[in-house]
This record gives sequence, structure tokens and C-alpha cells, in this order.
Amino acid sequence: MPTTKKIFKKILIWRYRHISERQFIYILSILVGFLAGLGTVFLKNFTHYIQLLLSIDYLENYKRSLYFIFPIIGLLIIAVIKKVWLKKHIGHGISSTLYAISKKKGVIPKYNMYAALLTAPITVGFGGSVGLQGPAVSAGTALASYTSQLFHMNTKTRMLLIGCATAGAMSSMFKAPIAGIVFALEVFSLDIAFVSLIPLLLASVAAIVTSYLFLGSDVLLGFELNDKFEINEIGFYTIFGIFTGIISVYFSVVYFAIRKFFYQFEKRFVRLIIGSVVIGFILYLMPSLYGEGYGLINNLLKGNHIAAIGNTPFSFDENNIWVVIILLLLITFFKAIAMSTTFAAGGVGGIFIPTLVMGSALGNAFAKIINNMGFGFEVSEANFTLIGMTGLMAGVLHAPLTAIFLIAEITGGYDLFVPLMLVAAISFSFTKYFVSKSIYTYKLAQRGELITHNKDKNVMMMMQIDRLIETNFKSVYPEMLLGDMLKKAVAKSARNIFPVINKEKQFLGIVLLDDIRPVMFDTEMYNSVTIETYMKAAPEIILQTDSVEKVMKKFKVSGAWNLPVVKNGKYVGFISKSKLLSAYRTKLIEVTA
Repeated sequence: MPTTKKIFKKILIWRYRHISERQFIYILSILVGFLAGLGTVFLKNFTHYIQLLLSIDYLENYKRSLYFIFPIIGLLIIAVIKKVWLKKHIGHGISSTLYAISKKKGVIPKYNMYAALLTAPITVGFGGSVGLQGPAVSAGTALASYTSQLFHMNTKTRMLLIGCATAGAMSSMFKAPIAGIVFALEVFSLDIAFVSLIPLLLASVAAIVTSYLFLGSDVLLGFELNDKFEINEIGFYTIFGIFTGIISVYFSVVYFAIRKFFYQFEKRFVRLIIGSVVIGFILYLMPSLYGEGYGLINNLLKGNHIAAIGNTPFSFDENNIWVVIILLLLITFFKAIAMSTTFAAGGVGGIFIPTLVMGSALGNAFAKIINNMGFGFEVSEANFTLIGMTGLMAGVLHAPLTAIFLIAEITGGYDLFVPLMLVAAISFSFTKYFVSKSIYTYKLAQRGELITHNKDKNVMMMMQIDRLIETNFKSVYPEMLLGDMLKKAVAKSARNIFPVINKEKQFLGIVLLDDIRPVMFDTEMYNSVTIETYMKAAPEIILQTDSVEKVMKKFKVSGAWNLPVVKNGKYVGFISKSKLLSAYRTKLIEVTA
């Protein structure tokens, strides 16, 4: 045994003897928070250095022309990294983590610890209009999963540490610890007891401290409220909530439509070229959509809409507020297209920050419209910019609480809490009516792989149907004689049910021992009666692709104790109700213990 393994084994033994389980979880939560914070710091710095490299004076003179080239270069680099080095697909961080939680007991592939850390900064640095929050979560949760496996922690603790990594990544990115914790609970639907909040708090603190140590007190979004909420603005906020809901629906529709369009091209290189050209064209027209877009948000919050819009190729009157409003609305619409195209072309990133960009532009434009419609009424453009971010987050991500607490924390107070809650509630409700699942969860929900706050459904989601299939049943053929069945099947089987299949192993029906019992000892029928005489249809048939929840329903409807499992029409085995319920109880204890 290698020396390192011996040393690690001794450490584990010492830990079991001297540190309680709860204390060790606290230690691991701090470690995971630190690692998640470190990953976020790396993402920020790597992206920043790439953008600095592409902003040297010589290139700056040609930057608008290079907007067509940069996305192609970035996406080509990522394609090479994926094909030559990783040789694996890099999924969307949060969706991949949700899948691992629901179907893999929280076990996340090790390559996720570094894959997004390398590819996301290249995507964003070279102009990809996506965010870094998803990759930060992806790397952090993969590290948390690996750490839990390294120290032989159970499934429930692994899930908790994944939540800690998520909270840590969010906290480190925005320096918003409460929003980080709420995000972990809201998006991942983790079934965490009140006592488990302490590890989440420790992870958030560790991540923020790490961010301060490496990045100082600078924040991506920093703003102090100067204008307070006025009750007579409540009507405007109500209308605005509906608008954010509409744009949230637009965001989801555009995302899936562009994804569907690009994936009709089987060759990835074709998708890369088409996507790069589209992104380059959009960036040429609207340079403010380059990369994440924090500059746009911060400039809007400062009231500098000209800097936010950027140096477009169009000449327009900066004093014409209606032109500015139109450009802000165009930014809102094209950000969704640019982001979706970046993903479809092979880029790696997240959707969290694009929602903030769209929300800020929409909110600022809405406030400008009110202030210039001649109502004799003036609202705070900065406040609507902030609340626009809340509305889009609540609608697109289906995370209203995260949206509320994030904006409250980055503004350093709760003066806008009433409009934040109002707009978040309206936007979320409106979007939920038209788009029942978020972008994170839509595909998982379609496949029946989405974890929820329902504990029973979560347990069933984590169960693997293949592990429930029993194959020690003796198959018979419809043309088989009764005597042959008794000799070759009944005499050698401990079961009282026999699947009937043809030569191609296609499932035809079942024969019950109770049905042939009356003639078992009638030797005259052994060579004159075939099995087809006693064959009957199964009360229900389980498809191997069925979810465990669906299997449960089939047992309930049929009242049977054993049901056949079929794959592409061919017999696979049986699932018994007793084994299913036993596996359910075992999994429930494993998850909740």
C-alpha cells in the first residue's frame, strides 16, 4: 500500500476516535467554503487577465472589427480543450449538479473540479455573453462531492456539503452570504434540517473571507441606496412586475428555440462557426454585451447610460432619451440571444448573470419611460434598475427568495424590500404559469429526474430501477408442452410466476402456478396441452425507462406483487413490490439518517 494511503488511513482512524461526526462536518463545511471561494477567485482573475490581454493598446484600435474574431478564437480553444484534453462533455454547472443529486447520490465526476474553471474564463474573456456563477457552482460542488467521498461521508452529508459549496460560490461571487444560503436551498431543493444551517453559514463565511483575502473589498456589484421607496410608486412596480415576467418567459423561449435550432446541425464545428458569427455580429452592434456585463449594470446604477450602452457603430443623439430607451430595450432582447447562442456554439458559462444584465437594462428603460411620459411623476432609475434584476432572477431562475435577498444585500439594506417582494412575486407567478420549470430544471423534469422539496419523491428519484430487477425467473415459450414446463421450469424455480417469451425474447404474457396447479398431476395432459392455453396478460408492464415513482403507481393500480420489466419489447426480469418497498425504506434511512 502506498505511503500516502497509509498516512491518510491513519488520519481517518484518528478522526473517528477524536472528532465527533458533527464537529467534522463543521470542519469540512469550512474547507468546502474555502475551496469554493478559491475557485470563484480563480474564475474572476483568469477572466480578468484574458480581457486585459485582449485590451492592449494595439488591439484596442481594432477591437470592434475583432469582435467577429474573438468569439471564434475562444470557442475554438474550448473545442480543442474538450476534444484533446478533457474528452468529455461539459454540461451546464447547476443542471449537472441537480442531475448528480437526483440520480447519482451526489457523486459528481472529478473532471468537473477543473473543466469549467478553465473553459468558462476563455468563453467570457473572448466575448461569450454568459456568466461565471454556474461554473463557480460546478467546480465548487464537484470539489465538495470529492471531499465527501475522500472522507467516507454518507449520502446525506454529501448533499449538505454540495449545498455548502453552492452557498460558498454564490457568497464569494457577490459577497452576499444570506443570498448564497437561500440559493442553495431554493434551487437545489435540499432537504436540510435547521441544525444543518450552521455548516451552510460556516461555508458562506469561509468563502467570503477567501474572497476578501485575494480580491480585497472590491465587489462586482456595489451600490448604496440614495432614493427610498415611496408608497405612491406601488402601481408602477406592479406593472413592472408583469413586464419582468413577460421578459422572463421570452428568455426561456429564446434559450430553448436557439438550442433546438443549433442542435439540428450534427457537426459541432458547424454549430461553432455559425454561433461565433452570430455572437460577433451582435457584439459589433452592441459592444456592451461583451462578456458578463457587470460594467453595463454598474454604469446604469451610477446614472451613466451612455457608458453602459457603449461605443456602438450607430451615430445617435446622446441627449435624445427615447433613442437611449430603445437601445436599452434592444440590449435586453439581444442579451438572451447572445447568451443562448454562446451556449449552443459550445461555450461554457452560466445564465445567472445574464439575467441580471437583462433585468438592469429593462428596469432602467422602464423608469426612463415613466419619467419622460409627461405624467409629472419621477421615479428612481437606480431603484428600478435593481428591482429589474430581481424580477428577471425570480422569473427565469424560479428563485424569488434568492432574487430578493441578493439585491437587498448588495445594496447594504432593506429599504427596497417591499417593491423587491412585490416584483419578485409577480414575475415568478407570471413566468411559472407559462413556463412551469426553470432553465436549470426543464430538461431534468422532462426526463423525470428532477429533485424537489417532496421527500418521498426525492427518495424515489434517487433509486435506480435497474437495481430492483430480479432475473431468477424461469422463462417459458407459448408452444411449450405442459409436461416440459413442469420439468424444465416449475421443478427448477422457487417462483410461482413464469414469463412467456418467444424466440426473440419478446415478452408475451405470464403463466401463474395457481392456474396450472389443478392439472399438474394429470399426466394425460402433459403432451397434449401447450402453455399458451394458460397464458394471460400481465396486469401491468414496467418499462425499463420508467421512473420509480411511475413503477409505484403501476403496483398501486394493478394490485400485483410482481410485475414484468420490458426493454424495447423484450423481457428483462421482474420487480417485486416487497423488494421495491424494502429498497425505498433503505434509501429513506440512508438519506435522512
